[in-house]
Amino acid sequence: MTTKLCVIGDFAWDVLIRTNTELLKGGDTFGEVLLMPGGSAANVAVWAARCGLPSHFIGKIGRDRFGLLAQEDLDAEGVTRHFVESDNHSTGSVAVFVDHTGERSMVSGHGADFFLLPSELPRGVITSANHLHLSAWSFFTDPPRSAAREAARLAQRAGATLSFDPASFQQISEMGVDAFIDVTGDLGIDVLLPNKEEGRVLTGEEDPERIARRLAELYPGALVILKLDADGALVLNEEIRHIPPGENKLVDATGAGDSFAGAFLAHYLRSGKVMEAATFATLLSSWVIEHIGARPAPDARLHRLMAESVPD
Repeated sequence: MTTKLCVIGDFAWDVLIRTNTELLKGGDTFGEVLLMPGGSAANVAVWAARCGLPSHFIGKIGRDRFGLLAQEDLDAEGVTRHFVESDNHSTGSVAVFVDHTGERSMVSGHGADFFLLPSELPRGVITSANHLHLSAWSFFTDPPRSAAREAARLAQRAGATLSFDPASFQQISEMGVDAFIDVTGDLGIDVLLPNKEEGRVLTGEEDPERIARRLAELYPGALVILKLDADGALVLNEEIRHIPPGENKLVDATGAGDSFAGAFLAHYLRSGKVMEAATFATLLSSWVIEHIGARPAPDARLHRLMAESVPD
């Protein structure tokens, strides 16, 4: 049986602003201003598809020019799209500021992706998937929280597994850790994909191993993959194991976690090999941050990595 991934959540257009020098208050500088496709959930679906895993994406867009471009983008990426179109809200957009060190900060608009309702879910798409991936961007407000929780229930009743990305340490803090765990801790998550900052906020711990063990208590039964940026990744699956980082020169950290999740799921859902999948995801995300944007076009080096690492 062919493994099929379903991702539900945000598609947004990234207005990426990258400066060459430090931006001073009230000052001016040269840099790059680019419009690029993004959205955490959409990025995961795209990277999984690029790595050879059949991927479906469910989201909401405006009935506008950016919405048409979103459809064209996922078609070009080979992702099967299931968009709900809205006359009342515009397609999502995000301002992404990348400083001269490569670190990024984002300001998310409240676009159509934040207004997906349970009644709008394509239930047949969800129940026919083997695995459902969710981003916490679908949980910070309601809507779309009710739709995301309903999708999780539908998928699990149909026998699918579930992965979850906590998405934003700042949004978790603003929502409140207890409130966040209340709406995500009962989902029956099989694979948890936080970064260190998200793990630190959720657990109050600083040490990566203590973070991972506490997350395993908060999300019982979950395979915990803790992304450690320049320090690689940490895997907790009965025992803790460390994945060394790939060699890279940080240019733009935008979408690194999304590419990690998409690559990990593409490998793991077919191979069942946790360490191999995490190693592949670490190397792929290391390549991503050497380029601009969340979905840079693959080059010969990345094609070689995929050919050597991704199971048939």
